[in-house]
Amino acid sequence: MENNENEIYKEEDYKKFKEKKPASEELLEWLESIAISIFIVILVFSFVFRIVIVDGDSMYPTLKNGQRLVISHLFYTPKQGDIVVVNSKGLNKTIIKRVIATEGQTVDIDFETGNVAVDGEVLNEPYINERIATISDGMTYPVVVPKDTIFVMGDNRNHSTDSRSSLVGFISTDDVLGKAVFRIYPFNCFGRIK
Repeated sequence: MENNENEIYKEEDYKKFKEKKPASEELLEWLESIAISIFIVILVFSFVFRIVIVDGDSMYPTLKNGQRLVISHLFYTPKQGDIVVVNSKGLNKTIIKRVIATEGQTVDIDFETGNVAVDGEVLNEPYINERIATISDGMTYPVVVPKDTIFVMGDNRNHSTDSRSSLVGFISTDDVLGKAVFRIYPFNCFGRIK
């Protein structure tokens, strides 16, 4: 008799499990899942990634005006060659540039040849639009990058206001918003940024 009762309970449990939930309950479950998903996306984009829009042509040909990028900023430390988004206090706006040198490194620019050297080594820069043809208005070279700062330049060297200018100068690492890692728009340019 006891076995039969257990079997009856098991059958009833199975029937309850197989019964369809009311539409209102199912809708609430969907809404809860959507709300949790939105919350997770907001957390990720607040603490791990951000989306920025390229404004201007100072990073041409690497980046073009109007492109949308994903930047990563969680536990990020700037490295030479990275493309970064920074707050420029002198320009009173956010700019995107390439890290040429970090603290303690020596930057030298030869305005006759257009070459940029860091710690005595001329940089191999296949990403630039053209060599430097304009003289700096802010610094004399060579210059040593101070502690907790970086030296940045645009890839479109003759059309970029960057660390060579007295308006920008050295960028505090506290003003670095993150590293550009991915291009998401336009879709034909979708992919990793180098």
